[in-house]
Amino acid sequence: MALASCSNCGKQTEVEVRQSINVALDPDLKARVKDGSLFVWECPYCGHRNLAKYQTLYHDPDAKLMVWLLPGSEQPPKAVADAVKDLEGYTLRLVREVGDLIEKVNIHDAALDDTVLEMCKWVTRRELAAKNPEAADAALRFLRLEGADNDLVMAFPLNGQMQVVNIGFNVYEDARGILSRNPSVKPAEGFALVDAAWIDQFFR
Repeated sequence: MALASCSNCGKQTEVEVRQSINVALDPDLKARVKDGSLFVWECPYCGHRNLAKYQTLYHDPDAKLMVWLLPGSEQPPKAVADAVKDLEGYTLRLVREVGDLIEKVNIHDAALDDTVLEMCKWVTRRELAAKNPEAADAALRFLRLEGADNDLVMAFPLNGQMQVVNIGFNVYEDARGILSRNPSVKPAEGFALVDAAWIDQFFR
């Protein structure tokens, strides 16, 4: 438990926090991560629903996925990072926001590669910007695969409203081809931060 202040009324209350989330030990937690409910708490004074911001380590042993949610600019403790960086077959990721954690789980569940997906987003942002310059820096988030052709469904905020765009799977395949021709574009060792800023450092 930890003290948290309501963003509406400012009063403090104790909220549940989890330093680690092992979905093999508690499978119900995965659904609560994916729908975001694990990180939402209701103020007992005014009823306002708040987002709980805390660090946690998401671990899915069956999928060999670890995602460390660390708000701010902190880095995972070196001793822990060193202990897991050589785990065979594991994907290790660092994220800064709850939405990023949800996306990483969704990507992994869809059997997609998040590095390829970031390349796919990079291409998509430029296609969107050609039609609407305000979408040049769209914060695209992968939601799911949809339809017989496995279209990638992504959402992004624009002018105060959430927009949804369907992207053909061929764009993902093209992005995979781009990365295969650029082998230097790869995540750092250990808990790597793979996001828009990461891909931007390789492609301008």
